[in-house]
Amino acid sequence: MTLMGYHASHEENGPADLLRYVQLAERAGFEAAMCSDHFHPWSQRQGHSAFAWSWLGAALQATDLSFGTVNAPGQRYHPAIIAQAAATLGYMFPGRFWLAVGSGEALNETITGEGWPLKSQRNARLLECVEVMRALWAGETVTHRGLVTVEEATLHTRPAQPPMVVGAAISPATAHWMGGWADALITISGTRPQMRRVIEAFRDGGGADKPIFLQVHLASATDEAEAQQQALARWRFSALDSTVLAELRQPAQFDAASSHIRLEDLSGSVRISPDPERHVAWLQADRAMGYDRIYLHEVGPDQKRFIEVFGERVLPALTGS
Repeated sequence: MTLMGYHASHEENGPADLLRYVQLAERAGFEAAMCSDHFHPWSQRQGHSAFAWSWLGAALQATDLSFGTVNAPGQRYHPAIIAQAAATLGYMFPGRFWLAVGSGEALNETITGEGWPLKSQRNARLLECVEVMRALWAGETVTHRGLVTVEEATLHTRPAQPPMVVGAAISPATAHWMGGWADALITISGTRPQMRRVIEAFRDGGGADKPIFLQVHLASATDEAEAQQQALARWRFSALDSTVLAELRQPAQFDAASSHIRLEDLSGSVRISPDPERHVAWLQADRAMGYDRIYLHEVGPDQKRFIEVFGERVLPALTGS
């Protein structure tokens, strides 16, 4: 059975509101949750970007859900610090926290003032960071000098089981590379051929028996026109190529770069419909593709309505309850 989760978007909602939303989501029947980990929002229209790691402790305490976040260790975050943060959550909430890792976006990582490496260099740095974190979770004293530097680091508070390391990939090439070292994969919804290519690449790269998670961006609203307006206003940048998403440095640049995006351009990145049955059909097709977990991200502002409607009409149709 595919686990159905709620995505908590720190870019679009304040942390106190998000804490309330994950509690509502749990009561509505969502079985898991995840959140973003940004320094800046994608767009100036979004208006928020709280510190995910402060919020995660509160969210894990306030619910019984599992939680994950997508993180880019190596520049904004030192891998030993992320290893410590993840170990602490894993120790306090056994088996409920997972860590997704990716090569990051300039939007968040370049605040350190360092140069922004090429994708190949960011990938190499990411794998070094994962190796450092896994060694620390295993109780080793780590000294490492490469694309990141660690000097005699030891974690003294560790969970019985290390957090699951989930590779975050949009492209088939990245998914194939992550198949060899990640414990699982998380990717995003797109066209069916795009989604199949990412799944196949991960499986072919070494992830044949590993879980795959899906994040679905959607706009449901109360009618078609409102759903379309919300998708364009709040998530239009998602139609940009992934290479562009990784390189722009300020929310205003994302707004400028996506100003030409039309509604039809979003068809591959945001599922737009006020009809719960349409979303059920989409999600049933997702399940048929073999995803182990699906995390739903409503891009519109009325999270309470989304949680209630999907809890009443979408989740039961998927679970048979």
